Amino acid sequence: MKNYLFISISIITILFSSCSNGQSQKYKSNLSANEFSKKITDLPSVTIIDVRSPEEFEGGHIQNAQNFNWNGNDFNKQISTLDQSKPVLVYCLSGGRSSSAAKKMRIDGFKEVYELDGGMMQWRNNNLPETTEGDAPKQAGMSLPKFQELTKGNKLVIVDFNAEWCAPCKKMLPMIEEISTSMQDKVKVEKIDVDVNSELATTLKVESIPMFIMYKNGTEVWKHLGLIEKDKLIEAINQNSK
Repeated sequence: MKNYLFISISIITILFSSCSNGQSQKYKSNLSANEFSKKITDLPSVTIIDVRSPEEFEGGHIQNAQNFNWNGNDFNKQISTLDQSKPVLVYCLSGGRSSSAAKKMRIDGFKEVYELDGGMMQWRNNNLPETTEGDAPKQAGMSLPKFQELTKGNKLVIVDFNAEWCAPCKKMLPMIEEISTSMQDKVKVEKIDVDVNSELATTLKVESIPMFIMYKNGTEVWKHLGLIEKDKLIEAINQNSK
């Protein structure tokens, strides 16, 4: 009897596992910029969703993309209008919001959701085309010569590449502002919004944010991607200000 019960439980477990595996994701969901572009070409009628803010979208987006703001109030309503059985391509600026949106869509029953790995930053770094709504010009922001002028001189310059929507950037802001004030004799802090300065960010190969780059005499001497502890940043400043 015990053996029969053990065998029965084993069979049920195997069957359950088989069903679970059968429902697992069977396609590559994270695509490089070039793979994402090829997918658009291969599926000319595919739905492309830009989950950035309307302001970001107006500044430049992929041709034929629809703007469903992940941080807006209508995202759930907007995706409910889509056919869940058909492939959907999703992207944002650097990949964070599109990852959350894609996860939500898969939970809701969408069969194929592809994400642009690295978002519009990677798209732009690969020199792929983008468009704007109507006659609205794509924002160029700060020019490279002006940026180079900004980073000249013996005094250290930390450039904080950020965006208004970026949660880690907001988390870092109080610490960055404190250092800007308390260590102003050693370092100057400059903030660059990558949405407003998209061309500059592409030229400097800023692929994700927050990113901090330290310059001395116009030369890059230190770089850090992502959150950083206060003591680590102060240590980098002290080491490079000698």
